[in-house]
This record gives sequence, structure tokens and C-alpha cells, in this order.
Amino acid sequence: MTIMIIGLLIFLGSHSVRIFAEDWRQRQIVNYGENTWKIAYSVVSAVGLAIAIYGFGQTRLDPIYVWLPPTGLRHAVALLMVPAFIMLVAAYVPRNAIKAKLGHPMALAVKVWAFSHLLANGRLGDIVFFAAFLVWAILAFKAAKKRDRLHPTNPVPTSTPATIATVVIGLIAYVLFALYLHVLVIGVPVFS
Repeated sequence: MTIMIIGLLIFLGSHSVRIFAEDWRQRQIVNYGENTWKIAYSVVSAVGLAIAIYGFGQTRLDPIYVWLPPTGLRHAVALLMVPAFIMLVAAYVPRNAIKAKLGHPMALAVKVWAFSHLLANGRLGDIVFFAAFLVWAILAFKAAKKRDRLHPTNPVPTSTPATIATVVIGLIAYVLFALYLHVLVIGVPVFS
């Protein structure tokens, strides 16, 4: 569990700079340049995520069960992940109406992902892992909304084709992940 927590601290810590130290972040960008900041941020994030995932896998070798969730909650996770994937894609497709409406769909996608996985996983390692992401997503969304209020921008015009593409790509990504990649990456089938 310690390895996982160290990885989470590195990964979520690097992703929390905008939440807790925006002024420091801006000074680093001014001092070292935006590209240098992005490279350093990406390297630290990737290392933290790799450590967290490795540590998460290690918690499964000697699991501590806090509770045994009913099987039906696995179905709820499968259902909740559909909008989570669509929101994840919405963060990257320009001019889609979902991003225009939600503002920060990536943080919302992480919230849904983490919350739904907390419902269906009763091992202590799972609870710590997903709860950490849920708390981070809540704080990140709150900080992003505060930045929006402090520095309002003009609304970006939306495009129906971009919105349709967002939904279609999100659904395709969901199907691919649910049917093939989840078991390959995580080692657990979504549908069994």
C-alpha cells in the first residue's frame, strides 16, 4: 500500500499545483518557459502514475477486504462509465456542446469514474486509490470553477458535428475499453 500511496502523492500532487499553488506555477512557467514546465510536469506525472498503478497492483496480492459489494454494483459501474467516457472525450474535442455546458468535463469524468469504482470495490487498496482520485477531482473542479469566475472568458461557439463526434468517440472508447482494454490493462473483466 505504501508504494501506491507514494505514487498517488506524486501523481495527484503534481496535478494539484493549480489547486493549491497557482501563483508558484505561473512563476515557474515565467522563469523556465511553458515548454520546460510541461515537460517536467509530464515526466513527474508519468512517474507518479506508473508508481501508483504498480502499487495498486501490489495491493491485490494480499487484499484487505473492508466490505463485499453486491454484484449489481458492477453493473452500475458499467453504466456510469458511459457518460464518464463521453465527458473524458469532451475535454479534448474542440467546440463540443458538452464541454461548453459542463465547463470542465475531465474533472467530472474523474469524479464519476472514481465514485463508481468506489461503489463496486471493497478492498482497502481500491478504496484508498479511488477515494484519492475522487477527492482530487472534487477539489480540481472547485478550483477550476473559481478560476472561471475570477477570469471569465467569452463562450466558445459550439458545433453539432463536434458534439456528435464527442459522443460517438466516447462510446467507441467505452466499448473498446470495456470489452478489451480493461482486462488487458487492469486484469479484471468488465463483463463476466
